[in-house]
Amino acid sequence: MWIEPEQYRLVGACLAAARRRANLTQIQAAERLGRTQSFVSEIERGLRRVDVLEIMLIARGLRANPLKLFAEIARSVELA
Repeated sequence: MWIEPEQYRLVGACLAAARRRANLTQIQAAERLGRTQSFVSEIERGLRRVDVLEIMLIARGLRANPLKLFAEIARSVELA
């Protein structure tokens, strides 16, 4: 299975939704992650790939349940 750019955008959209549920701006999320706002923005727009470990760290930074976040991502990508 080849990964298409749209799938990266779907992953980013799920991560952006999790950030919004945490009531965080991109800047606040970036501060929690020890990264820049542009790093968060690139992920959310699907311009930057994230691996499993990064998703775990992002979930921790957002204080989100990583299993629920992975399930949301899986459902989103599966429907695409």
